Amino acid sequence: MKKGHHRLEVMSHYYGKRIQQDMSNFVKWILLALLIGGVVGGASSLFAGCLSWVTQFRADRPAVVLLLPFGGLLIVFLYQKIGKEDRGTNQVLSTIRSQDEVPLRSAPLIFIATALTHLLGGSAGREGAAIQLGGSIGNQLGRWIHLDEEDRHVIVMCGMSAAFSAVFGTPMAAAVFAMEVVSVGVMYYAALLPCVVASLVAYDFAGSFGIHPENFHVTGIPAFSMENGIKMGIIAVGCGAVSILFCLLLEYVSKGYDKWLKNPYLRVFAAGCLVVVLYWILGTDRYMGAGNQLIEQAVEHGQTQTFDFFWKMLLTALAMRAGFRGGEIVPSFAIGATFGCLAGQIMGFSPSLSAAAGMTAVFCGVTNCPVTSILIAFELFGFQGVSYYLLAVAVSYAVSGYYGLYKDQTIVYSKYKAKYVNRHTKT
Repeated sequence: MKKGHHRLEVMSHYYGKRIQQDMSNFVKWILLALLIGGVVGGASSLFAGCLSWVTQFRADRPAVVLLLPFGGLLIVFLYQKIGKEDRGTNQVLSTIRSQDEVPLRSAPLIFIATALTHLLGGSAGREGAAIQLGGSIGNQLGRWIHLDEEDRHVIVMCGMSAAFSAVFGTPMAAAVFAMEVVSVGVMYYAALLPCVVASLVAYDFAGSFGIHPENFHVTGIPAFSMENGIKMGIIAVGCGAVSILFCLLLEYVSKGYDKWLKNPYLRVFAAGCLVVVLYWILGTDRYMGAGNQLIEQAVEHGQTQTFDFFWKMLLTALAMRAGFRGGEIVPSFAIGATFGCLAGQIMGFSPSLSAAAGMTAVFCGVTNCPVTSILIAFELFGFQGVSYYLLAVAVSYAVSGYYGLYKDQTIVYSKYKAKYVNRHTKT
């Protein structure tokens, strides 16, 4: 009896301690996620509002694009003097894997540089800025409250989720993106609770400041059938090929700059001048900034010009690899939407649906994040075309191979076999 009673006491103590530890971790991450969601949500809301203002300012004064080369010089000067070691989004991904550390100064630097790029018409997105903004704030808060190394990885992911959610208005996708993008084939489920809470808090925070998500109305969605599925599969194969082309274009433009324009000031000035000349030749401002106008025309109205996707790719590569700041994800949305719309028109399939599916398929191809891609489709386009979005994302994920936007992203498990490969993406 005494042995049995002692064993019961030992077990009760053991399980009591485990429950106490689990509840302590639960409360800790709820509180930290609320903090991160509020702080990063506020900073990201200010950032999103600033980008909206500079975009409108540029639209009202199109001649401001002539200042793009000089804005590039200022951006390079700031990074040469303050952030010479800054490696952008790749540095955030490396921080999560303990291979680097994203400094707090990255937040104001990327804020200013991205605002300048958008103000002066550079073809760039905003997610790179959002990820750095959230990651750097999260990392610094983790240092201030003396979190250990493993917990700091999680709080950096929380910051990424919060910033992504506030800027894009897609809290489900934002929560998963931070867990999925670092290591393809491995999800960091330890960060699930805090990333979800931080994402939702930041989303609500942004809404209270008038930063509302864009929702698109997709038209002409046919009933799913074998014939329609084959058409969508063909379009998705094209999207996977376009995502590879985009990654290769970014790589070769970067190599070209390294070979012919090694001086960073000369590089960004020459690139700015080239972009301005191309805008003048094309005679339109539709490729400036993130590309929201292209996305809206393609998805909402099923309209695009034949080479919209190509010009957006080229102008983004020229700007981003020269030293302008922002990110490539929103441009990839525009590239996918315009290519998908064009492919739908050629195949006699709903251009609006093809644009929506193309947008998520190219995003998946360049980020290797299929779950995030599907959630983005749900949040932006609704559930009516779910079968087509699922098919497009799955096909593009397979076709796009091991290419990607982020050289510090790791393909842990093969896309084609249940096999451990542990290799970096090709950029």
